Amino acid sequence: MPDVNTPPRPGGWTRIVTARPRLALLAALVLSVLAVLAGSGVADRMGSGGWQDPDAESSYATTALEREFPASQPNLLLLVDAGDASVDDPAVAAEAGRLADRLAAERGVTGVGSYWRSGSPALRAEDGHEALIAARVTGDETAMYRTLERLAPSFRGEHGPVEVRVGGPVAVRHEMETIIQEDLLRAELIALPITLVLLVMVFGSAVAALLPLGIGIVAILGTNAVLRGLTEITDVSVFAMNLTTALGLGLAIDYALFIVRRFREELSTGADPRTAVGTTLRTAGRTVLFSSLTVAVSLAAMLLFPQYFLRSFAYAGIAVVVLAAAAALILLPAALVLLGHRVDALDLRRPLRRGRPARPAGEEGAAWGRLATLVMRRAPFFAVGTTAVLVLLGLPFLGVRLGTGDDRELPSTAESRVVQQHIRDAFPGSPGGGLEVLAEGPATREQYAAYKERVAGLPEVVRVDGPLVKGDLAYFTVLPRGEAVDEPAQRLVDGLRAVDAPFDTRVTGAAAVLVDSKAAIGERLPAAAAFIVIVTLILVFLLTGSVLVPLQAVVLNALSLTAMFGAIVWGFQDGHLAGLLGFTSTGSIETTLPVLMFCVAFGLSMDYGVFLLSRMKEEYDRGGDHEQAVRHGVRRTGGLITAAAVILAVVMVAIGTSRVTNTKMLGLGIALAVLMDAMVVRSLLVPSVMRLTGRATWWAPGPLRRLHERFGLSEGESEARPAREAGGTEGSAAGSFAAGRGPSAGAGGTGAEAPAGERTPDLPARDTVETRG
Repeated sequence: MPDVNTPPRPGGWTRIVTARPRLALLAALVLSVLAVLAGSGVADRMGSGGWQDPDAESSYATTALEREFPASQPNLLLLVDAGDASVDDPAVAAEAGRLADRLAAERGVTGVGSYWRSGSPALRAEDGHEALIAARVTGDETAMYRTLERLAPSFRGEHGPVEVRVGGPVAVRHEMETIIQEDLLRAELIALPITLVLLVMVFGSAVAALLPLGIGIVAILGTNAVLRGLTEITDVSVFAMNLTTALGLGLAIDYALFIVRRFREELSTGADPRTAVGTTLRTAGRTVLFSSLTVAVSLAAMLLFPQYFLRSFAYAGIAVVVLAAAAALILLPAALVLLGHRVDALDLRRPLRRGRPARPAGEEGAAWGRLATLVMRRAPFFAVGTTAVLVLLGLPFLGVRLGTGDDRELPSTAESRVVQQHIRDAFPGSPGGGLEVLAEGPATREQYAAYKERVAGLPEVVRVDGPLVKGDLAYFTVLPRGEAVDEPAQRLVDGLRAVDAPFDTRVTGAAAVLVDSKAAIGERLPAAAAFIVIVTLILVFLLTGSVLVPLQAVVLNALSLTAMFGAIVWGFQDGHLAGLLGFTSTGSIETTLPVLMFCVAFGLSMDYGVFLLSRMKEEYDRGGDHEQAVRHGVRRTGGLITAAAVILAVVMVAIGTSRVTNTKMLGLGIALAVLMDAMVVRSLLVPSVMRLTGRATWWAPGPLRRLHERFGLSEGESEARPAREAGGTEGSAAGSFAAGRGPSAGAGGTGAEAPAGERTPDLPARDTVETRG
């Protein structure tokens, strides 16, 4: 009969990881250097668009107009300011003509037009002191940005009697991308030192605190290399860089935090470093692997949407999750084998503990255990009260208005925003914000005229220009009332598409892109939600063997996001935080952001949920006492989950200091969701709900119980086997767990007679499974 105190032999994976630790670290160093080289300049190859559906009617029309009528799609605007003079002054007109001619002669520029050539009132400010020169910069985003960088310095500034400022969509996107890169660097400089201080506070040891940061840096560098490779074959949004930094640091620290903690506990029981690493990988490491899978699933749902803005976050998110988990499960164990007991070196908290009595054995996490006891004692109050508060915080989201991002995401001092704001305020009919109607097929002049008259009769139309005809193609420009993408403009899109015509028509423009994007998201949202829910239910079932726990996990995770969604509507859409945070409210939320924030925040919530549930499941599997399992799970994971959430929130808040509104919203919103999940849902709602559901929490019908016994994940299976062979109480736990049964309450002194506080297991520490470090 095996000795229960004899540590199990290392498994195959553990042997591979620990056999050549120096070789593993050397390989990681080489790969990191290669990743730096491969990922250099990745931001310069990323795009700042991606909100439109590439298969939509508006995308088809935009591409056709860019190809056949480049002047219809200007993306570069020169705002010519004549000062106190009129734009019709001969000297002003002459200088503006020279500027237009110079611009038309530049390579990479086509479709140059101006007020002075066309006489269009839409290109002249209402006060007569400003007018526009419009052009189309050709090529992909990289080529357009290079052209803009070459042209802007020579056109910007004073030219005789006029002053010129550079704007237009290409200038807005370029300035946005530049600011995002600058802000991301600043966020990293803010987050890294604060994170290091927090890690030192958690670990005490400076050596142990540096390990999670190293894992995070490896994950970020590797993801940048992956994204650089993806830019060669598909479009990738520059906004994904923010997620790379946030998740790379946050998840790597999260995973390393619990692995290092578990390793140190194993060392404290007298285990040698290799044995401690082996036990850590079989317990906390296995849960880290499972947790990373749940996060990746939530992020993968964004691949179902056609907008490359969302797909980019899936690319970045999946890559960084996989790399963070791989680094935590391969490189970190290798480093721990080499460090051994030196992982506790440089204890920076020792001076603060002088004169204080040592914490009694078994008191760690006692406060969390007492909180869980209090919550379960008044479970109905906490369950109903917490749910009511979360629902109340989410109510503002019922008034969400979906829109599209524009120049107002930029700081008010950004040149391209200043130009667009001048156009918005001073020019009639929102030039550049009109709708274009592409007409395909043979038609007579009379047919075009009749169609134009029908369009002009629509109630939201200010003016119809055109048609400009080229063979069997023609296009009309329709100026809507009000803002370019407000409700009247969106209604006008539907109205234009319903107008009868003797030729095929397709509508594009900012409002049309928004209408099509909302339709694409609405069409695919049920499938994405179903994917997340179904896969999450399956994964949590494989972890717990329960039917009810997966349902609870999905519902409670969704509740944890209500505060985030309510806050972004109340604070950003309605503008209540505009003065405090320094942004301009547009009265709407960018269409893709709620989807993005849901997928990211739901995945992070599942990350914490998996660690808590796996600890509860392991404890119930051992003792069969439901309330004790809930209490023990909160006690053993509460402090660590909170520490991990605070660290991740610091990273997200640093991202939220961005000067670009959407990035600010993303960072601060997810930070709020993470903190609410860790401090409210995991601490109050989960234990109260599980107390109310009682032992039925762990029930499953026979067929599903047998399925779990065959395919499910069993934390500590290898650890419990020696005790079962020795006739210990664990013998009945594995088989009875899924059915809601456990060992007899008093078997082995492990259950029923435990006090209301927290039971100290009678097994040696190294034979007790840790799933959260």
